[in-house]
Amino acid sequence: MRPETLEGDSPEMGTSREPSTTQAAEVIVEARNLSKIYRDFWGRSKKVALKPLDLEIRRGEIFGLLGPNGSGKTTTMKLLLGLIFPTSGEAIVFGKDATDVSKNDRIGYLPEESYLYKFLDAEETLDFYGRLFDMPPEERKRRADALIEMVGLSRDKKRQLREYSKGMTRRIGVAQALINDPELVLLDEPTSGLDPIGTREMKDLIIDLKERGKTVILCSHLLADVEDVCDRIAVLHQGELKELGRVDELLRVTDITQIRSSGLPPAAHEEIRAIIERHGGADIDIGSPKTTLEDLFLEIVRDTEARPGRRARQQEDQVSG
Repeated sequence: MRPETLEGDSPEMGTSREPSTTQAAEVIVEARNLSKIYRDFWGRSKKVALKPLDLEIRRGEIFGLLGPNGSGKTTTMKLLLGLIFPTSGEAIVFGKDATDVSKNDRIGYLPEESYLYKFLDAEETLDFYGRLFDMPPEERKRRADALIEMVGLSRDKKRQLREYSKGMTRRIGVAQALINDPELVLLDEPTSGLDPIGTREMKDLIIDLKERGKTVILCSHLLADVEDVCDRIAVLHQGELKELGRVDELLRVTDITQIRSSGLPPAAHEEIRAIIERHGGADIDIGSPKTTLEDLFLEIVRDTEARPGRRARQQEDQVSG
């Protein structure tokens, strides 16, 4: 997936993931004592899906809803979209109650399971959803072409969606969520069904949406996805908010000091260890850092894809020699 410049997108933003002072002050999504209890036919409490929740989401940030399956993440998203009604409290989006459907023109939504018409191809799918927003034909065509290129489906845009893999279906689902150039994008498990390369591309796309000035709410139970892209997170468990804050602050281990260096000979290890012990340091661990399995996999794939080119050049050199 390659980020494309779409006409109508917000003015170009910086590459920093830190919201500006103005953005940080503007709250566009708010939950006030928001809760949801599912009841049986007799009105008895059947399932407490979300306990009273208070949070604010600011314009221009990537906000992650993190938790295991059944923790209340999807319920929170549906409440913000106005798809279900709260048992108590309020969900406010763009200053309006979440049940006010007029706000939906400014929102893009990718559900956990994409419900798309299987006998349409990618172009027809985006044209159909563009019609729902009363977009003129020229704009529908322009945005559909750009979005198909963005999500990496240009070679498969004429195939019917019934022939798509789950990963390809997620990609066209993202394009559908962006067809109306939304200010707020809600993504429910966006990397579901994607291989490691597709997952990395999806995360890059999410970061690019922020750089375009979009606000993104990302719902996932995959810790690496949330850690890589989110500015702030809310951790839910059994319908209750357990933690809320910036990712870098929540992950910082304040009682451990880390020193990193390259080119350090083994003979220096003992000297460093002695200095640390002299200053009262404990649990000393000196060794090489580890990469992540995702980074290792991507490096192997990229190296493998680059080898045919190198081999061809080597053969040409041998022939010319």
